Amino acid sequence: MNVLILGGGGREHALAWKLKQSPRLEKIWCAPGNGGIAEVAECLPVDLGDVQAMAQLAARLKPDLTVVGPELPLTVGVVDEFERRGWKIFGPRQQAARLESSKGFAKEFMLRHRIPTAHFAICASEKDVKEALARLHAPVVVKADGLAAGKGVVIAQTKEEAARVAAGMLSGEMLGEAGRTVVLEEFLQGDELSFLVMSDGERVAPLAAARDHKRIGEGDTGPNTGGMGAYSTESMVDPVLREWLLTHIARPVVAGMKAEDAEYRGILYCGLMITPRGPMVLEFNCRFGDPETQPILMRLESDLFEAIEAAVEGRTSEGDFRWSADPAVCVVMAARGYPGKPETGQKISGLERAAAIEGVEVFHAGTVRKADGIYTSGGRVLGVTARGAGLKAAVECAYAAVGEISFDGMQFRRDIAAKAIQNL
Repeated sequence: MNVLILGGGGREHALAWKLKQSPRLEKIWCAPGNGGIAEVAECLPVDLGDVQAMAQLAARLKPDLTVVGPELPLTVGVVDEFERRGWKIFGPRQQAARLESSKGFAKEFMLRHRIPTAHFAICASEKDVKEALARLHAPVVVKADGLAAGKGVVIAQTKEEAARVAAGMLSGEMLGEAGRTVVLEEFLQGDELSFLVMSDGERVAPLAAARDHKRIGEGDTGPNTGGMGAYSTESMVDPVLREWLLTHIARPVVAGMKAEDAEYRGILYCGLMITPRGPMVLEFNCRFGDPETQPILMRLESDLFEAIEAAVEGRTSEGDFRWSADPAVCVVMAARGYPGKPETGQKISGLERAAAIEGVEVFHAGTVRKADGIYTSGGRVLGVTARGAGLKAAVECAYAAVGEISFDGMQFRRDIAAKAIQNL
């Protein structure tokens, strides 16, 4: 069997790495890929926003299955086009992917199907914002309706700040078209949790849970990013909570989408806040998270290809996954300037020494391979991931590997999973 992966970040490197372990796979292509993915897959150029370009590539390669990594190809309808041509592809169709591409749609969908989430208002003008703020208490969460690479959420400490941020989004100055409509919602307190399931359109199978670190700075300070690190442990979700999340969130989403003639097939990422009122949905993603995928797949001991194939063929089962009890942690190494305008073109050293540490995998995100080595090419550069006998051991292993790597201007958080370790 041959597989094509669409994408070129750390998530796609982890997917290629895990899929390559399947005895049924002969060939993996990744488009466009990156400097690290090239070690496990053949990388080919493609525009992930151009459906016809992706279709032309697949027509030439003739993969047995295509796996979509990032959100962009999903939102432009690559799954619809591939299925129209009779090709197997893993991911939700364009209409179902609105759960991620429009936060306003997702909030109204949850309201229709009684899925727990924060109180909210959808605003298309500053007048709407003013009226909504009169009904909310500070802090207020301001979200761009459209896709913003994980940077479209601002927690405003005052209503005045919320009004300024919303105005900046609505004008297009902050996030372009992604912010032309905004969602204002109540600020929820509690512990965040990333709960992922795989769906075949009717059934769902839970994956291991994870926790992401969104803020750029230690102690959860500074602006939001696409994610500066994540960890996954067996104890994050006990059997009672897992069944609650499946019963009240995951299964109702899949059933609700089917009822609205938008079958949901693929990964459903539920970004949750575990509050005193119970678990509440912060957001949905319609694909594997990044960097959550890296520690999750480090813990996966069963065949990922078999599970994806089952979902595509409509036979997902809760027995599709087998997990290691060992925790895993991912530390993101980013370029100077991220999450703003990152510096690129810096040569990276120490990758081989880091990868030689037992239990470590270095997943590339923003890298490019040149004749004399690996260079930075994006904001999030590497996801240094480790699995260990305990969470503390996994963290120490990951940071030991981070210590072997260097490039000019690198930045990373030194407190990934620190709170969880303190609570052990």
